[in-house]
Amino acid sequence: MDNFTFYSPTYFVFGKGKENETGHYVRRFGGSRVLIHYGGGSVVRSGLLDRVKASLDKEGISYIELGGVKPNPRSGLVYQGIELCKKEGVDFVLAVGGGSTIDSSKAIAMGAVYDGDFWDFYAGRAAAERALPVASVLTIAAAGSEGSDGSVITNEDGMYKRPYGSEVIRPVFAVMNPELTMTLPPYQTASGCTDIMAHVFERYFTNTRNVEITDRFCEAVLKTIIKELPKVLEDPNDYEARANIMWAGTMAHNDICGVGREQDWASHNLEHELSALYDCAHGAGLAVMFPAWMTYVMPHDVNRFAQFAVRVWGCEMNFEHPEETAREGIARTKAFFRSIGMPTSFSELGAKEEDIPKLLDTLQIDGRTEGFFVKLGRKECEEVYRLACR
Repeated sequence: MDNFTFYSPTYFVFGKGKENETGHYVRRFGGSRVLIHYGGGSVVRSGLLDRVKASLDKEGISYIELGGVKPNPRSGLVYQGIELCKKEGVDFVLAVGGGSTIDSSKAIAMGAVYDGDFWDFYAGRAAAERALPVASVLTIAAAGSEGSDGSVITNEDGMYKRPYGSEVIRPVFAVMNPELTMTLPPYQTASGCTDIMAHVFERYFTNTRNVEITDRFCEAVLKTIIKELPKVLEDPNDYEARANIMWAGTMAHNDICGVGREQDWASHNLEHELSALYDCAHGAGLAVMFPAWMTYVMPHDVNRFAQFAVRVWGCEMNFEHPEETAREGIARTKAFFRSIGMPTSFSELGAKEEDIPKLLDTLQIDGRTEGFFVKLGRKECEEVYRLACR
């Protein structure tokens, strides 16, 4: 196990009706003038936005609103939010929605106290030293952004995505009511759960040895999704299954599963270019990319993939030919994605093989590599994209 530091100070408020206490926690964490940031439709139609505003009113907290966040959140709305915060003297950003809304809120929170262009952080030209406090009222179990230090934004000048991570944007609190996820369409629920699994995969497939405790954490999260997701697809109102999935999403990405071990993240970065170009759901893109990446890199560490197959999918270990067990685990992963309605190839996603050179160009892979489990240059990334076309 590698040396590590771990600091995860987010205050989690979990359970039924907890969104009605949002105002109390905003005041507790210092907010007095709030930007409520959200997507649109569902939080308005469901009455959630009104309940959140009522809780702020009860505490005497003033607020302004900025809706319009889309999946794969855009830089243009971030710029609007930054300008609004500076103009209105905002001292707290409250995200009401899912990962896209939280990621956009984090970008606004950094930009609101920065004299330059917020994209400097995502382009690697600057490091954020401070940000407005960010909190969330979560509406989908997926990205884990409610407890993470990360944010991903699509730059509309070229339509490419970039991540940024800093402790200054880790949310100060997260309100998590599993009931709020019950109205999600099945595809969106499944896409979110795929994202959760992918966050674990990025940590599980590592070159670090003797990480049994985090291996077991990773396996527990994966097995929870495999067990609970079919339940909610059959009965969207299954509160207990929804609750397990929601907490699994947080555990998958607050890095409790990743400490002390090298992580990869090539598959996420390869997928970012897909969702930036085709505006597909992030989880759907990951369902396409991960089996392809697994297939390509499996020979690097057959035994780790065989362990994954046995411990997560219950495959029988073939000691004479462990590569057969490893391949079975990959096949089971792909079959599970298909069973929950996810695409598993470029064509099912609406992507085009002839666009691979464009994807590689926006990935800006020339002269560097992606990932750490196996370092992938431009040629290797192209091979993974080609495998994803099958």
